[in-house]
Amino acid sequence: MKINTIINGKNIIEEINPSKRLLDYLREDLRILGVKEGCGEGECGACAVLIDNVLVNSCLVAVGYINNKEVVTIDYFKNTESYKIIEESFIKEGAVQCGFCTPGFVIATYTLLKKNKSPSEEEIKEGISGNLCRCTGYNMIVNAVRRASKRGEGVW
Repeated sequence: MKINTIINGKNIIEEINPSKRLLDYLREDLRILGVKEGCGEGECGACAVLIDNVLVNSCLVAVGYINNKEVVTIDYFKNTESYKIIEESFIKEGAVQCGFCTPGFVIATYTLLKKNKSPSEEEIKEGISGNLCRCTGYNMIVNAVRRASKRGEGVW
């Protein structure tokens, strides 16, 4: 199948097996390494990307799905003002340790704050659900999201 897509701002037209996992296509074919395989079952969020501004786990998406869509990964997102605010908030709140889960949490945070600029604690927990962290603990992550929501007024 020939796909026509935009990935990280670059237009791609390529013949590819439409059933190949998006995660594998990004990492193996395009060498976009910010997306990681954690569980391979859509439960950890390490492979989170935005497809047409919707948060998805790329391990659950076939490449054929992205035809005529736009994909944004953490590798591209890290160049935005939103990323800088979220990153600094995570660092200040001690919400980063090994960093493996951080890209998924950052993209989930952005998605949440784009919809809800001032979320409650419960809304934050719901917004970051689907992301697993084995090092940091979720209280610090929730605090980081709260800090980012206050710092990023007007950015989201």
